[in-house]
Amino acid sequence: MKDALAIHRWLLAHQVHHEIVRLPRPITTADELPETISAAPERCVAVTVFEATTRLGHEVVAVVSSVAAPPRPGAVGGLLGAREVRHAPAFLVNSATDYAAGLVCPLLLPRRLPLLIDDRLSSDGEPIFMASGERHTAVRMRALDLQSLLSGKTVDLRIPMPRGPREAIALRH
Repeated sequence: MKDALAIHRWLLAHQVHHEIVRLPRPITTADELPETISAAPERCVAVTVFEATTRLGHEVVAVVSSVAAPPRPGAVGGLLGAREVRHAPAFLVNSATDYAAGLVCPLLLPRRLPLLIDDRLSSDGEPIFMASGERHTAVRMRALDLQSLLSGKTVDLRIPMPRGPREAIALRH
């Protein structure tokens, strides 16, 4: 399994300014980062792994988003043209990413794993936080640096709002 030391060494080799942050208490998922480090959920990044059934069979895909706007299976399915999309079970997350499920870092993911990046993810120069694969640490770096390191496809994961009752009635006539 990958850990904070592997991420730290890789970022040093790429000369990316970062910090490995020791957490005040252990976490089990990246969703716990905002409350653990007192950061805005928009400044915390999570990786969600989905299992999709497409015309070609089963596919595993990772989605990078902020904790504030987790990806919905329906939005991912729409992008992939999948018949069914669901959250991947822990054993599949572990084997597909080489990270502990719930603590997947968007860095050092296998190249064979398709990666979607939510276009709402911050790309400014402000710091963001992400899981490091370990329960006791997180990675802090500039959002712009993270964006430059990710090799996935940036996509719109917003789901259109359902039409209200008036619009639905108007469409029937």
